[in-house]
Amino acid sequence: MAVDPDVDLHVPAQRQERALDPAVLSTIAVGGVLGAEARYALGRLLDSPDGGWPWATWLINVVGSLLLGVLMGVLDGLPRPHRLARPFLGVGVLGGFTTFSTAMGDVPRLLGAGRPGLALLYLVGTALTALPAAAAGLWAVRGVRGRRGVRA
Repeated sequence: MAVDPDVDLHVPAQRQERALDPAVLSTIAVGGVLGAEARYALGRLLDSPDGGWPWATWLINVVGSLLLGVLMGVLDGLPRPHRLARPFLGVGVLGGFTTFSTAMGDVPRLLGAGRPGLALLYLVGTALTALPAAAAGLWAVRGVRGRRGVRA
Protein backbone atom coordinates (compact mmCIF):
# COMPACT_ATOMS: atom_id res chain seq x y z
CA MET A 1 0.00 0.00 0.00
CA ALA A 2 1.49 3.32 -1.07
CA VAL A 3 1.51 6.27 1.29
CA ASP A 4 0.41 9.63 -0.09
CA PRO A 5 3.54 11.84 -0.11
CA ASP A 6 1.39 14.83 0.92
CA VAL A 7 0.34 13.11 4.16
CA ASP A 8 2.47 13.58 7.26
CA LEU A 9 1.90 10.43 9.33
CA HIS A 10 3.30 12.23 12.37
CA VAL A 11 0.26 14.53 12.39
CA PRO A 12 -2.61 12.64 14.08
CA ALA A 13 -5.30 14.40 12.04
CA GLN A 14 -3.70 13.16 8.81
CA ARG A 15 -3.45 9.53 9.91
CA GLN A 16 -6.23 7.18 9.03
CA GLU A 17 -7.22 5.02 11.95
CA ARG A 18 -7.14 1.40 10.88
CA ALA A 19 -9.87 -0.70 12.37
CA LEU A 20 -9.42 -4.43 12.75
CA ASP A 21 -10.98 -5.94 9.66
CA PRO A 22 -12.68 -9.28 10.44
CA ALA A 23 -12.13 -10.47 6.87
CA VAL A 24 -8.39 -9.84 7.10
CA LEU A 25 -8.11 -11.43 10.54
CA SER A 26 -10.03 -14.55 9.55
CA THR A 27 -8.07 -14.81 6.31
CA ILE A 28 -4.79 -14.69 8.23
CA ALA A 29 -6.07 -17.28 10.70
CA VAL A 30 -7.11 -19.74 7.99
CA GLY A 31 -3.84 -19.22 6.12
CA GLY A 32 -1.88 -19.66 9.34
CA VAL A 33 -3.53 -23.00 10.02
CA LEU A 34 -2.72 -24.22 6.51
CA GLY A 35 0.88 -23.04 6.73
CA ALA A 36 1.40 -24.55 10.18
CA GLU A 37 -0.05 -27.88 9.02
CA ALA A 38 2.31 -27.89 6.02
CA ARG A 39 5.24 -27.12 8.33
CA TYR A 40 4.28 -29.92 10.69
CA ALA A 41 3.97 -32.40 7.82
CA LEU A 42 7.36 -31.46 6.36
CA GLY A 43 8.95 -31.50 9.80
CA ARG A 44 7.69 -35.06 10.32
CA LEU A 45 9.24 -36.16 7.03
CA LEU A 46 12.71 -34.81 7.81
CA ASP A 47 14.85 -36.22 10.58
CA SER A 48 16.90 -33.87 12.73
CA PRO A 49 19.17 -35.78 15.10
CA ASP A 50 19.43 -34.67 18.74
CA GLY A 51 22.39 -32.34 19.11
CA GLY A 52 22.80 -32.15 15.33
CA TRP A 53 21.89 -29.62 12.67
CA PRO A 54 18.11 -28.97 12.82
CA TRP A 55 17.56 -29.79 9.14
CA ALA A 56 13.77 -29.62 9.16
CA THR A 57 13.57 -26.18 10.74
CA TRP A 58 16.38 -24.81 8.59
CA LEU A 59 14.89 -26.13 5.34
CA ILE A 60 11.40 -24.91 6.22
CA ASN A 61 12.70 -21.41 6.92
CA VAL A 62 14.82 -21.21 3.76
CA VAL A 63 12.04 -22.57 1.52
CA GLY A 64 9.47 -20.32 3.22
CA SER A 65 11.70 -17.29 2.70
CA LEU A 66 12.17 -18.17 -0.97
CA LEU A 67 8.40 -18.54 -1.39
CA LEU A 68 7.80 -15.22 0.35
CA GLY A 69 10.13 -13.53 -2.14
CA VAL A 70 8.29 -15.21 -5.02
CA LEU A 71 4.94 -14.15 -3.59
CA MET A 72 5.98 -10.53 -3.17
CA GLY A 73 7.34 -10.47 -6.71
CA VAL A 74 4.15 -11.94 -8.14
CA LEU A 75 1.85 -9.65 -6.17
CA ASP A 76 3.98 -6.61 -7.00
CA GLY A 77 3.56 -7.37 -10.70
CA LEU A 78 -0.22 -7.55 -10.56
CA PRO A 79 -2.06 -4.33 -11.37
CA ARG A 80 -4.62 -4.89 -8.60
CA PRO A 81 -3.97 -7.93 -6.41
CA HIS A 82 -6.88 -9.08 -4.28
CA ARG A 83 -6.82 -7.21 -0.98
CA LEU A 84 -6.67 -10.48 0.98
CA ALA A 85 -3.85 -12.08 -1.05
CA ARG A 86 -0.99 -10.71 1.07
CA PRO A 87 -2.69 -11.37 4.42
CA PHE A 88 -3.70 -14.91 3.42
CA LEU A 89 -0.57 -16.06 1.61
CA GLY A 90 2.14 -13.88 3.13
CA VAL A 91 1.12 -13.43 6.75
CA GLY A 92 -1.07 -16.51 7.10
CA VAL A 93 0.26 -19.39 5.00
CA LEU A 94 3.94 -18.44 4.87
CA GLY A 95 3.91 -16.93 8.35
CA GLY A 96 2.48 -20.18 9.67
CA PHE A 97 4.86 -22.25 7.55
CA THR A 98 8.10 -20.55 8.55
CA THR A 99 9.29 -21.05 12.09
CA PHE A 100 12.05 -18.68 13.06
CA SER A 101 10.96 -18.91 16.68
CA THR A 102 11.72 -22.63 16.58
CA ALA A 103 15.07 -21.85 14.98
CA MET A 104 15.91 -19.55 17.87
CA GLY A 105 14.84 -22.30 20.28
CA ASP A 106 17.17 -24.72 18.49
CA VAL A 107 20.21 -22.59 19.39
CA PRO A 108 19.92 -23.12 23.19
CA ARG A 109 19.25 -26.83 22.57
CA LEU A 110 22.48 -27.09 20.60
CA LEU A 111 24.31 -25.21 23.34
CA GLY A 112 22.82 -27.57 25.93
CA ALA A 113 24.05 -30.52 23.88
CA GLY A 114 27.60 -29.15 24.14
CA ARG A 115 27.67 -27.92 20.51
CA PRO A 116 28.46 -24.17 20.77
CA GLY A 117 30.19 -24.03 17.38
CA LEU A 118 27.24 -25.69 15.67
CA ALA A 119 24.83 -23.40 17.54
CA LEU A 120 26.65 -20.32 16.25
CA LEU A 121 26.90 -21.74 12.73
CA TYR A 122 23.18 -22.55 12.77
CA LEU A 123 22.25 -19.09 14.05
CA VAL A 124 24.34 -17.27 11.46
CA GLY A 125 23.65 -19.84 8.75
CA THR A 126 19.90 -19.46 9.10
CA ALA A 127 20.10 -15.72 8.48
CA LEU A 128 22.72 -16.08 5.73
CA THR A 129 20.55 -18.53 3.82
CA ALA A 130 16.99 -17.32 4.52
CA LEU A 131 17.57 -13.67 3.58
CA PRO A 132 19.25 -14.44 0.23
CA ALA A 133 16.53 -17.03 -0.46
CA ALA A 134 13.86 -14.33 -0.15
CA ALA A 135 15.86 -12.05 -2.45
CA ALA A 136 16.38 -14.88 -4.94
CA GLY A 137 12.65 -15.56 -5.07
CA LEU A 138 11.92 -11.91 -5.76
CA TRP A 139 14.69 -11.62 -8.36
CA ALA A 140 13.54 -14.82 -10.09
CA VAL A 141 10.02 -13.48 -10.54
CA ARG A 142 11.31 -10.14 -11.76
CA GLY A 143 13.66 -11.92 -14.17
CA VAL A 144 10.87 -14.02 -15.65
CA ARG A 145 8.62 -10.99 -15.87
CA GLY A 146 11.38 -8.96 -17.54
CA ARG A 147 11.96 -11.62 -20.20
CA ARG A 148 8.28 -11.66 -21.02
CA GLY A 149 8.08 -7.87 -21.25
CA VAL A 150 5.60 -7.60 -18.39
CA ARG A 151 5.64 -4.73 -15.89
CA ALA A 152 8.56 -5.15 -13.47
